[in-house]
Amino acid sequence: MASLVSMVGRLWGAFDPPKSPKSSDALKFGVLGAANIAPLALITPAKSHPEVIVQAVSARDRKKAEAFAKAHGIPEVRDSYEDILNDPNIDCIFIPLPNALHYEWAVRAIRAGKHVLLEKPSVSNSIEAESLFNLPELSKPDGPVLLEAFHSRFYPSWSYFRSLINPADVVHVSAYSMIPWWGTGKNDIHFNYALSGGSMMAMGTYNMATLRLIFGAEPEECLSCDTNAYTDGIHDKCDYEVKAKFRFPNGGIGEAETTLKGPTYWTPSHVTVTNKEVVVPDDTIPTAQEKVLSRELTLHGFIHGVFWHRIDIKNVYTIRNKEGGAVIKKWEEKTFHKAYTFREAGGQFADLPGETFWMSYRHQLEQFVNRVKGRKTQHWVSAEDSIGQMRMLDMAYEKSGLGPRPTSKYRVEDS
Repeated sequence: MASLVSMVGRLWGAFDPPKSPKSSDALKFGVLGAANIAPLALITPAKSHPEVIVQAVSARDRKKAEAFAKAHGIPEVRDSYEDILNDPNIDCIFIPLPNALHYEWAVRAIRAGKHVLLEKPSVSNSIEAESLFNLPELSKPDGPVLLEAFHSRFYPSWSYFRSLINPADVVHVSAYSMIPWWGTGKNDIHFNYALSGGSMMAMGTYNMATLRLIFGAEPEECLSCDTNAYTDGIHDKCDYEVKAKFRFPNGGIGEAETTLKGPTYWTPSHVTVTNKEVVVPDDTIPTAQEKVLSRELTLHGFIHGVFWHRIDIKNVYTIRNKEGGAVIKKWEEKTFHKAYTFREAGGQFADLPGETFWMSYRHQLEQFVNRVKGRKTQHWVSAEDSIGQMRMLDMAYEKSGLGPRPTSKYRVEDS
């Protein structure tokens, strides 16, 4: 009962956070597109951040933008995306547009001197990623800040989970995510190839990023990529579920499975890490014997940890003869942990900011503002990381036979 009350209170605060007075030097955001993700990813988290104001929004349909602004308390509505980019009063741009438009509008925003918070996946393929993240403006000391909004990486439970892992010891990782069948429709942008749709671009990108981060390396090969995909007209080549397998440099195997047409009941995302067997020093056993540990770690709810998550640690100990390997004794120990704040994560994270009601998007916004303001950031998604992520997605799409998502016709020279 206590845990239920705690969850209700936490989620109430996450979706209706206390409003913070705004500082005189607060960053003013312009939002390109009246997207459904914008309230969750920026507008709601901004309420509790003293240095963030969501100032303006624009959409292809001005009436839609006006209704969106009224619903979310955004002071200004602009006729076009260009109007927002050209406004000297706007410091930062949030881009929650369909995937195929990310590249063009991120380039335009950076060329306009704006800091950019860019929804994931950052672009449609690795060609666009190489171009975007290597823009010369981004390498200038006082140049714009660009962040691919992989919000889940900023949550305390993820930081704590990774701290338990030594990438060199990892032999297998499996990551699963889903959206129930009723949560998407065939005409959603997820299933529009021209807009760079597909389950790998939607939920699968979380899974694949998780594999890369846990192995601490880029995959050498996509061993298999089995998909179910539409094959009719506008939905052609759009996967709605996928299971991909990758080999990493240490020989370990990573598996990513996701679906946008899942069972009726939603199941939390989860990632399980299997480590190689390691010898544990133990002076209490005979010298002819050895004690070894096999560890399995699982993070339930690795995408939206604020709703619910749990870190399971399963340690399997074996005492055996060094000669011949005969097992003398074997037993299992299980523990679990939660970290809704960095204080709960403890250790090296204990002093990092955050409240129980902060969702991953709020933690992400904290770090984005810190980077823009020239302050230290504890977590970040680097340009190399974002480029590597798109290479992995391309690798999987190539193996599936569907091919990478199409490259934008927009060129940097056009801005």
